[in-house]
Amino acid sequence: MFLFSGFVLNPERAELRAPDGSMIRLRPKAFELLKLFAANSHRVLGKQDLMEVVWPGIHVGEDSLFQCIREIRTALGDRERQMIKLVSGRGYLFAVDVTNGQEREKAAPLPQAGKQFGAWPHWRLRAAVLASLGVLAVALLIVFGRFYLFQPSRLVLEVLPITDAAGGPEGIALSRGITAELVSGLSKIEGIDLVASERSNTHVTYQVRADLNKIGQSWTIQARLTNVASGEIQTVAEIAADAGETDPQRLQSRLAAGVGYALAVRMNDLGERDSPQRAGGADIAIQQAVASINQTTRERFATAREILETYRAADPENIDLRVALAGLHLRAVQMGWYNPTEKAAAETDARALLEDALRSRPQSIPVLGAYCRFLTATNQFAESLVACARALTLNPWDGAALYQIGLAEVQLGRFEDGLRTFTEADRFDTPAVSRWTWLLGAGWANLLLDRNVEAIGLLERSIAITPGSGRSYMLLATAYRRLGRKKEAWEALLKGMALRPDFTVRTLPLSSRNASDTYLVATQAILRTLVDVGLPTGDPR
Repeated sequence: MFLFSGFVLNPERAELRAPDGSMIRLRPKAFELLKLFAANSHRVLGKQDLMEVVWPGIHVGEDSLFQCIREIRTALGDRERQMIKLVSGRGYLFAVDVTNGQEREKAAPLPQAGKQFGAWPHWRLRAAVLASLGVLAVALLIVFGRFYLFQPSRLVLEVLPITDAAGGPEGIALSRGITAELVSGLSKIEGIDLVASERSNTHVTYQVRADLNKIGQSWTIQARLTNVASGEIQTVAEIAADAGETDPQRLQSRLAAGVGYALAVRMNDLGERDSPQRAGGADIAIQQAVASINQTTRERFATAREILETYRAADPENIDLRVALAGLHLRAVQMGWYNPTEKAAAETDARALLEDALRSRPQSIPVLGAYCRFLTATNQFAESLVACARALTLNPWDGAALYQIGLAEVQLGRFEDGLRTFTEADRFDTPAVSRWTWLLGAGWANLLLDRNVEAIGLLERSIAITPGSGRSYMLLATAYRRLGRKKEAWEALLKGMALRPDFTVRTLPLSSRNASDTYLVATQAILRTLVDVGLPTGDPR
């Protein structure tokens, strides 16, 4: 039962009652549409999504949707269109506060005024009815708890067992393993209550269903998220993995992580949908900036920065824009695209942008992820370990956060810990766009541990995706030289210098601020090897 602006919408009885208790008649499709709006108040619903839910499996034009909306507006007295608002280019928004209750018993018919209330004026009768409803609501809240009257403040998620379409023993075992890993990971996420699929729970907000199938040489899994109240179904992820993988545990982990990562992001977005200063019309600019962050050319960076600065000037309070701009600053710092003065200014601006964003949206995955990256990039390792671990409480499969933790561990001299962290990120392989980073990190950690053969394999895999700033070639040259492969070492050095002609013994290393002596000693050993290969020292002549 939904209550809003004095109206009572009872889906079980297919009834809509006005604030004075009178019945309002709606056609079935208009009633279904109003029910959908009430279950998703303050959420923009696309026109196509509305039509697919209200007219499932039937092709209808937008005229049918418009007629239902007009009928609902008339029924609610929404002449000014303040309850059902059109959001240009996106859909419709039900801009009304809605509470969700359940009737304890069938409502008794209202007595006739002449028999019980005598000559009471109409306004007194209405006040008495509303007061009675208020008392009933309070009583229900006390007896049945908050979940019976209101949408839960925390998302309640039910994960159904993953089904194997083929039904073979291998697929059955794999689907069970994926389900177990998925449940284990989701149970770690703050802000989500996970319920067992064996139990019937009327308070479930969303259900997760997934199907596993073997197509050719790939295992594929498709996951869907169902809004229990509205029946809306969204595809969350479609993941494929090589069926030729020889390690069953690795295969299982990658498929589970692919679904889990996408679910964590979607659930966080649902939990953050009412947060202030969301992206709005700046979505396209932010998408372009993210694409640029994942690219490695200075020209793309400059273009994206100009776009973001322009949007920021027009919308200075937009949190998503601030986070995107801070992320762009960090990318430039890590790639060496700022001179010392610009770098200091960029770090100061990024800190201010991110700390302000954290105050507004402390539970946001993008905000926490950007702050985690900022602290690592500016060598604030103790703080970064805490911030990045906090990001993992919202998405345990976040390989980008794991990479930042690994970077901090390595520079604190904890090479084995860093290697384990990079390896865990590679096991999850999410998000795939960051794959080259943890491969680079694992190669670097192996090099610091003087495991040169292992380092070469990992560094070559990373470079095959992108050479980044060129440091990966320098690490590869070191490993080749240590193994006596001088020609390959020289060729790798030249490729790195082609990307960064300014590389010298002075400019190649990361900042030594807050780094451990163990790390600094190992770094000097790498630099001595590179000087043997041909890296300029950078000393004045």
